[in-house]
Amino acid sequence: MIRQVITIVLLFPALLASQYKNIKINTIENRPNEVVIAINPNHPNNIIAGANLNNYYYSFDRGETWVNKTISSDKYGVWGDPVVLFDLNSRAYYFHLSRPSNSEWIDRIVCQRSNDGGMTWETSGTFMGLNPPKKQDKEWACVDVTNSPWRNNVYVTWTQFDAYDSRNPEDSSIIMFSYSSDGGDSWSNARKISQFAGDCIDSSNSTEGAVPCVGPNGEIYVSWSLNDKIYFDRSLDGGATWLDDDIVAASQPGGWAFEIPDIFRCNGMPITACDISDSPYKGTLYINFSDIRGGKDNTDIFLIKSTDGGNSWSDALRVNDDPAGSKKMQFMSWMHVDPVSGAINIIFYDRRNFDDSRTEVVLARSTDGGETFVNTVISESAFKPVKGVFFGDYIGINSYNDFVACIWQRLEGYEISIQYCGIDFKK
Repeated sequence: MIRQVITIVLLFPALLASQYKNIKINTIENRPNEVVIAINPNHPNNIIAGANLNNYYYSFDRGETWVNKTISSDKYGVWGDPVVLFDLNSRAYYFHLSRPSNSEWIDRIVCQRSNDGGMTWETSGTFMGLNPPKKQDKEWACVDVTNSPWRNNVYVTWTQFDAYDSRNPEDSSIIMFSYSSDGGDSWSNARKISQFAGDCIDSSNSTEGAVPCVGPNGEIYVSWSLNDKIYFDRSLDGGATWLDDDIVAASQPGGWAFEIPDIFRCNGMPITACDISDSPYKGTLYINFSDIRGGKDNTDIFLIKSTDGGNSWSDALRVNDDPAGSKKMQFMSWMHVDPVSGAINIIFYDRRNFDDSRTEVVLARSTDGGETFVNTVISESAFKPVKGVFFGDYIGINSYNDFVACIWQRLEGYEISIQYCGIDFKK
C-alpha cells in the first residue's frame, strides 16, 4: 500500500505537466525566437505566427498542423521583432524591423500583408517612421475591431532612438505612433506621443515597450516603461490628439530590464489590453508586466487595471499564485483579453517547481475581471536553457471565444524550438 502511494505521488506532477498537448511548429532550424500569434476572427481555425528573424507559420486546423516559411522584403529587408495580426476583413499583417542594406538597419517599421490566411505575403510591403539617422525599434500593433468611427484602423507604436546603444546623454528615446485607415496601403506621419524621453542604452532608462490596444468606443490606449515606472497615454479621436501629460499607472521597481539565470536577457515591459466584449467588465483596461519588487531572485508577474479610462489604476495584483516570498522566478509574460468572453489570459515562464533554472510555461486565466487567476502548467515538460543562446524578448498568446492559442520558445541546451498549445475552455 505504501509503495502504491509513493508511486502515485511521484507520478502526480508528471500528470499535471502533461495535461495539454504541445506541438513543435518550426521545421526550419534557424534558432527562431521572440514569437507572436494571431487568430483570424472570421475563420478561427486559421492561425498565423511569427518568430525572429524572418519566420512565419500558418495553420488552417486550429494549430494541429503548421507550415513554416520565411518572409523577405525586397525593398526594406527584415530584421526581427515580428508582430502579426488580422483585421476585420481577414487581411493578415506582419510587422517587423528593417534592414534595407548591409550598412543600414532599423531605419523604419515595415508592414507586409497577406490575403490568403498567411500562406503568402507581399514582396515589399509598406512602411512608417523613416527619419534618418534615427532608429526605429520594438514596435507593436493593434486593429480597431469595434463599431467606432475608426473601425478597422490599424495602429502602431514603437520606440525611436536618436542613436541606438548610444551613451551620449544628449541622445534620447521616445514613443512614436502611426496609423493606417486604408488597410496598410499608407501610413500617417509618425508622431511623438510620450511626454518624457529616455536614454538610448536599450535598458530600463530607455523609453520602451509600447503596446497599443483599442477600447469599446474606439479609444486608443498604450502604456510603456521608463525609469522604474509604467506610463499610460490615450487618444479618444482615432490618434489625432493625445494626453498632454502622461499618466503614471504603476511603479516598476528595478525597471523593465533584469537578470534571469541562464537567460540571455529578460524584460518586464508592459502589455496593454482592454475588454471590448459584452462581459460585466467591458471597458476595463489592464496592464500586465513583471519586475523585481520581491527581490532579484523572486521576480513576479503583475496586473493593474482601470475602470475609468486610465485616469486611475489599481494596486498591482500578483498573477502567479506560488507562495509570496518563495524566491521563485516568473518572467517574460504576455497577455490577451478575449474579445468575445472578456477572459484575461496571461502566459509566462515559471520556475516555482524547481531549485535550479529548469523552466515551465504557465497560463494564468481570470474570468472575474482580474480579481483572481487560475495558474496552469501548459508545457508538457520543463526545459533547462543556457545563457549563451539569445532567447528573444517575448512569447505570445491570443484568444477568441474562449479558445486560447499559446506559443513560446523552448531552449534545451543550444537547441531552440517553437512550441504551440491550443486550449478550448468551452470543452
